Amino acid sequence: MAGKVVNPFLISTAVSLAAFMEILDTTIVTVALSHIAGSLGSGTDESTWVLTSYLVSNGIILPLSGWLAAFMGRKRFFIFCILGFTGASFLCGIATSLPMLIICRLLQGLAGGGLQPSQQAIIKDSFPPEKLGMAFAITGITTVIAPILGPTLGGYITDSYSWRWIFFINVPIGFLAVFLVKVLVSDPPSAQKRQVASIDYIGLGLVALGLGALQIVLDKGQQEDWFDSTFIMLFAGIAACGIITAICWIIRQKNPIVKLSLFRLPSFSMPCIMLFFVGFALYSSSALLPMLVQTNFGYDATLAGLVLSPAGVIVMLMMPIVGKLVTKVQAKYLIAIGMLLNAFGMWLTGMVTPQTDYETFVIMRVFQTIGLPFLFIPASTLAFSKIAPADSSNASAIVSLMRNLGGSVGIAIVMNKLAHSEQIEQSNLVQHLTVDNFGYKTAIADYMQAAINSGIPALQAPISAMGHIYQELIHQADILAFHDTYDFVAVVLLTLAISALFMPGNKLKKAD
Repeated sequence: MAGKVVNPFLISTAVSLAAFMEILDTTIVTVALSHIAGSLGSGTDESTWVLTSYLVSNGIILPLSGWLAAFMGRKRFFIFCILGFTGASFLCGIATSLPMLIICRLLQGLAGGGLQPSQQAIIKDSFPPEKLGMAFAITGITTVIAPILGPTLGGYITDSYSWRWIFFINVPIGFLAVFLVKVLVSDPPSAQKRQVASIDYIGLGLVALGLGALQIVLDKGQQEDWFDSTFIMLFAGIAACGIITAICWIIRQKNPIVKLSLFRLPSFSMPCIMLFFVGFALYSSSALLPMLVQTNFGYDATLAGLVLSPAGVIVMLMMPIVGKLVTKVQAKYLIAIGMLLNAFGMWLTGMVTPQTDYETFVIMRVFQTIGLPFLFIPASTLAFSKIAPADSSNASAIVSLMRNLGGSVGIAIVMNKLAHSEQIEQSNLVQHLTVDNFGYKTAIADYMQAAINSGIPALQAPISAMGHIYQELIHQADILAFHDTYDFVAVVLLTLAISALFMPGNKLKKAD
């Protein structure tokens, strides 16, 4: 295969299949947690470790994948990760207890952590420099579409078959991906197995400790009431000490486990910050909308997923268009446009009312995500514009880590904001429930009359009416809290749109 020229789009398809499978598993499980808990005889709170364990192990291995790719050879490492992920998926599907499932998810996260960086590095090296925009349009399809489709596919499989099939479905896809990669992909000289320094075990331990603890804090913080919890305080301290010590150690090493020196390039460091917020916007919005329609509008898991799916189709169609625009328009301007479009989508979703219907939710979701191609492709193109081929795997690992961390941070922040806003909105609404408020008196009278008409004794009618009032108060407070949260995300994205204008420019090259 070394001397055979393979169409880069075929190579992209082969490696994207594996990466799509792995990224899909970061969100596909979310809608199945209650089914998993019931099937394995555990509580819903305990079942969330199925998500946390995957994120922790995945976050640990991501920054190490560049070193591992050099140690094993990128193609061999990629195939090893696919096989490991496929095997761990099968073990997840046959798990008979929650502890067994959590251990298997840890293994799945460890194996899957090398797939995103390897996919991105392989595609980057398969295209000539002037076509980098189109290359990252392809990686963007997997990176952006998979989290959007995850809840839809997970909901459908869980409702129609069994939660076990969200893991079993990876097995045939994994074997197909291995076959395609083996046939189509070959390593360039810069990505072949080479002599590397012995692994920096101290750096590895510090990175694993810091990032693992950070992921636990982000994933469990809301559930444990953040810093009012001794558990969260302990792991936050471990995360801070681990990450700070890791940075201090790594920057002094001749052959570091993570190549932090890449951040000295403004053309790499600033796009990495923007890609962090791509993860922030993508994952937080993907978590908020299904929760909104399920808790306040009675949607089941499948229908909630279908609210997200049409937006995925629009984003997929936009990817190649933006891939061509990157060669004609400065990346920083495209990023600013993407941030503005996403900010508008978040603001629009904040206008939801109790009467909002399915079609309106779909339109809101389209506007939430239509700016993502303008963010991901230009930021990725700019980040890799000055990266040498020998550093492709290291750069890809850092980029993937930043995006995933952005997703974890984004979900943690918006969930905390949502819970805080619910309390504030409930307090604000209660102030209007007074005997001299005409709307309140009218509602009480209407509910009492309806209760009496339905056969409830007159003495119990006021209690029934107050119950209806309370339910309506909770419902409206929840919707107002989502309004506040979406407005908060819109302000963050609007601020970033202005910041993007100060990013370094890039050389424009006309594609063939």
